Amino acid sequence: MTSTLDRPAPGAERTREVGVAIIGSGFAGLGMAIALRRRGETDLVLLERAHDVGGTWRDNAYPGAACDVQSNLYSFSFAPNPDWPRSYSEQPEIQAYLQATADRFDVRRHCVFGAEVTAARWDDAARRWEIETTAGRFRARVLVSAAGALADPVYPDIPGLASFAGTVMHSARWDEGHDLTGERVAVVGTGASAVQIVPAIQPRAGSLAVYQRTPPWIVPRTDHPVSPRVQRLYRWVPGLQRLVRAVLYLVREFLVVGLAKDRRFLRPVGRVARAHLQRQVRDPRLRRALTPDYTIGCKRILISNDYYPAVSAPGVELVTAGIAEVRPHSVVTVDGVERPTDTIVLATGFAVTDLPIARRITGRDGRTLADVWSEGMATNRGSTVAGFPNLFLLVGPNVGVGHTSMVYMIESQVAYVDDALRTMAAEGLAVLETTPEAQEAYRELVARRSRGTVWLAGGCASWYLDRHGHNTTLWPDFTFRFRRLTRRLDRENYVGTPEAAA
Repeated sequence: MTSTLDRPAPGAERTREVGVAIIGSGFAGLGMAIALRRRGETDLVLLERAHDVGGTWRDNAYPGAACDVQSNLYSFSFAPNPDWPRSYSEQPEIQAYLQATADRFDVRRHCVFGAEVTAARWDDAARRWEIETTAGRFRARVLVSAAGALADPVYPDIPGLASFAGTVMHSARWDEGHDLTGERVAVVGTGASAVQIVPAIQPRAGSLAVYQRTPPWIVPRTDHPVSPRVQRLYRWVPGLQRLVRAVLYLVREFLVVGLAKDRRFLRPVGRVARAHLQRQVRDPRLRRALTPDYTIGCKRILISNDYYPAVSAPGVELVTAGIAEVRPHSVVTVDGVERPTDTIVLATGFAVTDLPIARRITGRDGRTLADVWSEGMATNRGSTVAGFPNLFLLVGPNVGVGHTSMVYMIESQVAYVDDALRTMAAEGLAVLETTPEAQEAYRELVARRSRGTVWLAGGCASWYLDRHGHNTTLWPDFTFRFRRLTRRLDRENYVGTPEAAA
């Protein structure tokens, strides 16, 4: 039977056949494509909705955007960059690194830009994924979703927001052409992006109101320039940079002891954060408002040297009363105070526990991933889902980390998916699918390791937890244990259908 995808609309191209289709070209998508390229696989395509590679680091170009993990660790292990200008890189440097890496490994030839995936459906008879995008239709033997958790911004449901007459912009959709000089600016949120945005825009804003629901724990940012001498050493002695990377990894990994094993080990970090606040905020009333009432680590620990000084500066107000409504020219809080406003900056994060791409991927029985995950996201190894053959997820459920480099986790998953594809080729399989039993066993493993962690027992509500209070975002253990779990495909937990089978 001929699929409707073989009958293009007038003027449209016919369906493109491909071996592996990858959604997204951030760290995860590029990492997967590079792994395939390095072993000689060229029958692949990267479907990117934007017009350049980069993912999160392309989209989040707000003022002050930077990484909170050191560059020597927040980069591909197989593509070190000896020329990082600072120990913690800013958004432009990371985006340039991703662009250069894509060019170095000749990945751009496989990219289709302006190709937002609007639907992907498994055709059980054809044993193919049928993919609809804004740039045409594709049929793939294997589909890899590398859309990521920080891809789709969350817009808060604030009464009257649509009626605002000024400018509204999300941190992940920053309007670079809008001049904030002299404006009355409202920043909604005090998470990772807000802590960077507020100091960057405070000097030029006429006034600044920071709307805080929950204060974050903030520790000093130990950032410094990387000297030309050190850069030369990294180029001449690559092993030195690898050693630095290993040390950074080990130091950060020790934080897991406090986060997931014994919260007493977080006390020194809490003391550092309190001293940082005490040192930078002299006003006792403001300091009280900025002091968290939950265990450090329950929410993401932030790093900044300039957020507290910016919030303490003249013309800046920290607003702790909740927002009641937005009017055409102002923001009104629940205490009845109305603050005139010209621009609203929404630093309100992303859809993490309800991945938007899940609504667009339909499996064997006609149910979407979102339908299957309605009671909570569940996978095998964070990578595969029963009922969704030949589908692999990168940066999927319970792969996130709050203490170290996400790139480490991505490389672990890429190795797992690559081994699955090698297994399919070696065994002549048309279809590979995880079992429901393996998926449930993995869900139980994650739930068991999550018990007693600071994320569940730290006294806060965070984006790490879904609406049922389950941790479906973070890997609740040492990351080297995740790497051990994903080093090879757990073949015994998969059902394979040979190419020759009817």
